[in-house]
Amino acid sequence: MNWDQVQGEWKRFKGKAVSQWGKLTDDEVDQVAGDREQLEGLIQSKYGKTKEEVREEVDAWMAKAS
Repeated sequence: MNWDQVQGEWKRFKGKAVSQWGKLTDDEVDQVAGDREQLEGLIQSKYGKTKEEVREEVDAWMAKAS
């Protein structure tokens, strides 16, 4: 699965994102609206992780969530 597919089905994936990263609120995930960079930035700021760590997490999440 690629990010374009996630973005196209964001309504389905946003609940999975909130489950994966519990510090994210529904409103924050709604605002992301499928934008990967915004999602990664939000995760990075909430969890204090590096950009590389977050990118790997999002890649793993995409593979699992598909």
